[in-house]
Amino acid sequence: MIVSLEVMPPEPRPPEAPPPETIVVRYGYPRLIGEFPSDLKTKVGCGTRLVVRTPRGTEIAEMLATTCGNGGCGKSITREKLLAYIANSGGTYFPFSENGRVLRAATAPDLARQQQLDEQKPQHLRLIQEGAVRHGLSMKIVQVEYLLGGERMIFYFTSEHRVDFRTLVRDMAGLFHTRIELRHVGEREEARLTADYEKCGQHCCCRQFLKVLTPIPMRAAKIQKATLDPTKISGRCGRLMCCLRYEDQTYEELRKKLPRRYSRVRTKQGEGWVIDGQVLTQIVLVLHDDGKQAAVPLESIEAFDLPKPTMPGGRKMQFPGDTDEGGIRPGKAAPSGNGGPPRPGASGM
Repeated sequence: MIVSLEVMPPEPRPPEAPPPETIVVRYGYPRLIGEFPSDLKTKVGCGTRLVVRTPRGTEIAEMLATTCGNGGCGKSITREKLLAYIANSGGTYFPFSENGRVLRAATAPDLARQQQLDEQKPQHLRLIQEGAVRHGLSMKIVQVEYLLGGERMIFYFTSEHRVDFRTLVRDMAGLFHTRIELRHVGEREEARLTADYEKCGQHCCCRQFLKVLTPIPMRAAKIQKATLDPTKISGRCGRLMCCLRYEDQTYEELRKKLPRRYSRVRTKQGEGWVIDGQVLTQIVLVLHDDGKQAAVPLESIEAFDLPKPTMPGGRKMQFPGDTDEGGIRPGKAAPSGNGGPPRPGASGM
């Protein structure tokens, strides 16, 4: 018996999506961000090394994402989301540029050429540092960056004072036969260029993802840390750690919920004075009128800002132990010759 088999025709494949018109890339040692139109004829994946033309010259960049109308795939975002991210991450201070173009995917010769340039760093850093000493310039060269196209060499330096390096630039331009650019950086920018890991075991935030390095207020350290030991609150740059800013808003909101120190509150044990408080755990240390101290959760306090007791002279007490003769606030040292009221236990928790 003859059996005939009919071969089903293959299903037509959907047309391949065209390559993206614009690509978001990261380039340079300062980890600048750019959204550039693309000359690529094929699609590339995130993390692909690309050759781009930027305001600085021709250099190697890393693809981060593509921008499209709906942002439907995992490798693309809408332009509105991109601009919103930039606005929330520094606004006009965010290192973002649209003045450039993606030329091609980096080839093996391109990467080999870039590696060859990077291998000359120790020698070139030594030469320019010797030149700075020869010209009597008080500056420290911390890093050098090479562009693939050879348009320029960018040297980053630190200095406590303003220096006139024009003669040094002329000498180095004649030595290296290319345009020399010197950029002054601060302590945080130096850490971004040279640091690797922080004491937490993670990459330094300034090197990994932070683009705008704003100063950290000492207030954030005082609220979040139990100690102000510089070795515990300072990063690789010697300044306050950038991670203090992450929870600063949360700590500030929690701090506002706590009652003011030396205000009067009522708990189940009675009325008393607020001596101290823990911001993160929302626990209040209360000195009751019977002389006993208790750590009370914020939600267990029944009343806040109660009237302060009136002394025989008609003046309101301002803190525990306040008298008409002038008491000493808890935690303050009594002056010589005046013992003042005893300190009601330790005010820290």
